[in-house]
Amino acid sequence: MRVGIGYDVHPLKAGRELVIGGVRIDHPTGLEGHSDADVLTHAVIDAVLGAAGLGDIGTLFPATDPTFKDASSLHLLSSAIQAVREAGYRVVNVDCTVIAQEPRLQAHLGEMKARLAERLGTDQVNVKGKSPEGLGALGQGSGIAAQAVATIDSL
Repeated sequence: MRVGIGYDVHPLKAGRELVIGGVRIDHPTGLEGHSDADVLTHAVIDAVLGAAGLGDIGTLFPATDPTFKDASSLHLLSSAIQAVREAGYRVVNVDCTVIAQEPRLQAHLGEMKARLAERLGTDQVNVKGKSPEGLGALGQGSGIAAQAVATIDSL
């Protein structure tokens, strides 16, 4: 068994859709980035790639490549999982946390979990939402961060 850790953070920006864990959330701002900037899915990608020793999201999907402009992070996750399988591993478990002052995420966590689980190929997925309690840039609503831990095992 192997373990990987993922982390991502993106600033909020007007005029963008907010997508977290593959779920579109009604909010006046969205996350800025090259792809859809899905901070949770990016952290999960980094966790599974790290566990398999395959680098990080920027290695497989560089922000300099126009192919990935506005790409769905769920599609990127599917490609990352394929690379993990080709390296001889399967995902066993993923635990992740989204850190956001707003919006409140509780109503969306179940759908995020289901979308990630489908792509990861395991029902052992946990998604939590935490508030930074007004502290720092995240607490002031400047952005959203996510952390993920993935456990993988040999096929």
